[in-house]
Amino acid sequence: MIDTDKFSSALRAKSLDTANRRLLITRLGGSEQENDFTVPANCGGLGRIRHFKRDTPIGWPANPLPIDPASRALNLSPHDSIRAQVFQNASCNWRCWYCYVPFSLLNGDPSKAEWVSAGELIDRYLEVDDRPSVIDLTGGQPDLVPEWVPWMMEELQARGLQDEVYLWSDDNLSNDFFWRYLSEAEREVVEGYRNYGKVLCFKGFDNESFEFNTRAEGSLLDRQFGLCDRYLQTQIDVYGYATFTTPSRTDLARKMGRFVDKLQSLAVNLPLRVIPLEIRSFTPVSDRMTAVHRDAIENQSVAIDAWKNELSKRFSSAEMALNICDIQPRSEVAS
Repeated sequence: MIDTDKFSSALRAKSLDTANRRLLITRLGGSEQENDFTVPANCGGLGRIRHFKRDTPIGWPANPLPIDPASRALNLSPHDSIRAQVFQNASCNWRCWYCYVPFSLLNGDPSKAEWVSAGELIDRYLEVDDRPSVIDLTGGQPDLVPEWVPWMMEELQARGLQDEVYLWSDDNLSNDFFWRYLSEAEREVVEGYRNYGKVLCFKGFDNESFEFNTRAEGSLLDRQFGLCDRYLQTQIDVYGYATFTTPSRTDLARKMGRFVDKLQSLAVNLPLRVIPLEIRSFTPVSDRMTAVHRDAIENQSVAIDAWKNELSKRFSSAEMALNICDIQPRSEVAS
């Protein structure tokens, strides 16, 4: 079992050079992960192009993230896909078995990464032919080094790119480093940046599925809800992902109902800002899978049906058809 707090602190120390404002960014070129790319790594091996698509497999809700928030921010016409320039930090404090990143790229290992500043990342981004208008900061766990986001924002603003580029980042809701390590001024930069969205990733719907998925203590699912609540109190444009892989189908409908109850305890409309992600087997995942993991992938079909049933009981069809950007989770809190 992972000691999340201890591991988080150790990885942060390995992944951040505060004095020189540098971060340890994964070298994707030549990695096992590159086998799953539709186009080779770019930006000197530190980046890749990702195609976010709205369409999902039959039975799964459409995924508008980050397509709709980015399109709204950049005044683009509606699309069913969007390209993003991806950079990946080289550390993660959990070990989700379904992660498409090889675990060897999550240990803050400088032999598999490169120390770069936000300015150097933007330099490489600007050299990309037909560069995307979205930059995706992912991992890893980007919020082990929350400085990354405001440093990128400051760099984009310094170059007059703040209205041309939409910045997107994800967070596995494992730590409070956003508040612990960023200054008030840095947090104000993040909250005041117009073209930014953040997606919060719930790693299960109950303690059993969370622990199975992350190899961390199951009770930390409650921390995820607590941190989500804190983000909802900020001015950041936040959304959610959820993964529903689970080793057990027992009493699944009731467990999913409790998960949605907890979301609504933070904000009544919050479930409408959360997108379940279907887990599939990428190249690095195949060697990790056992019969239990294969069952967990199959169990998703039952879990997603339970999720859709809960939402249909709690929201009207008109509410569920709203653009995700028009759903305001801060407007009403469940009693």
